[in-house]
Amino acid sequence: MRAEIQNTVEKIKKSVDLLEQRLDWETAEFRLEEFNARVEDPNLWDDPTAAQKLMRERQQLVDAIDTYKSIKQELADQIELIELGEMEEDDEVVAEAETSLKALAETAGQKELEALLDGEADGNDTFLEINAGAGGTEACDWAAMLQRMYVRWAEKRGYEVELQSEEAGAEAGIKSCAYKISGPNAYGWLKSESGVHRLVRISPFGKGTRETSFASVWVYPVVDDNIEIEVNPADIRVDTYRSSGAGGQHVNTTDSAVRITHHPTGIVVTSSEKSQHQNRDIAMKALKSRLYQMELDKRNAAINEAHENKGSAGWGNQIRSYVLQPYQMVKDLRTSHETSDTQGVLDGDLDPFMGATLAQQVSGKSRADARDD
Repeated sequence: MRAEIQNTVEKIKKSVDLLEQRLDWETAEFRLEEFNARVEDPNLWDDPTAAQKLMRERQQLVDAIDTYKSIKQELADQIELIELGEMEEDDEVVAEAETSLKALAETAGQKELEALLDGEADGNDTFLEINAGAGGTEACDWAAMLQRMYVRWAEKRGYEVELQSEEAGAEAGIKSCAYKISGPNAYGWLKSESGVHRLVRISPFGKGTRETSFASVWVYPVVDDNIEIEVNPADIRVDTYRSSGAGGQHVNTTDSAVRITHHPTGIVVTSSEKSQHQNRDIAMKALKSRLYQMELDKRNAAINEAHENKGSAGWGNQIRSYVLQPYQMVKDLRTSHETSDTQGVLDGDLDPFMGATLAQQVSGKSRADARDD
């Protein structure tokens, strides 16, 4: 086998190894059996929200298992074909198998990156905001170019794109826009785009001078409202006491009121309906609602912090430069990934840049770290 093809084979094997580790292959099929058993429960759809979540998780596991198996099997098949072709000196068979291996290497690399999308919100839909920065009309036009670039990228992936808001520029382009982008791992892919994007070109507005423009991009996840809040019984104290009504023959005189104190947060909730059992249920729901709101507040605070850290849309804060004149170059300043195909990038060919960022650091891990997990 030629050295070039051997390198391709080794590259695919590394991707397969990572997929196996991230899937936890030794337990994957047992976990699928557990999912299948739960799906067959006749009471599953008594709670539609929980059922939908279960079905999503099961499908994700099925897809991951199928991907791992298919790549591993195709790799074995193509290696076998090459060895057979070399034995029989059939160059055509060898050439076809080598072409298939190169295509498989691209697919495996893409699936490897997707396997690294394991952040808490990576699988969520996402919001994307673009704001023109320093540069006046030039910046507004640049913001509109970015708007087109991201919409094209999302549409190529088959994502649903919904315009939330848009403010036109005074003379051209846009001052700002906001989109909701829905699809598998939408936030996981787009999150690396948050930051300031810098454009260098000859002005198209009659100046004929070389201009530098800035625009900021902010990406944040659509938070799933179907969050589950678990309360540790050891963390709460339940007190019952006599309800203090105004009196009368219909007033409940048993110790029916319930007060629940949540020690870790200091939250206290009460309910004083007539049924003690009903009171406990109402109080627990109230407690979970309070804890849920606290969780949302934490997430919103994290989003706001990320926004503040993004920096102003101007010099010194850019994550990527797009140079159209005097030469053609798009370069990411974090990963050093670059290309001279500026038109392709502006037409939405962003996967290589997103992939490079994911490979460098996904959920706080480098690709090498992820392989070691």
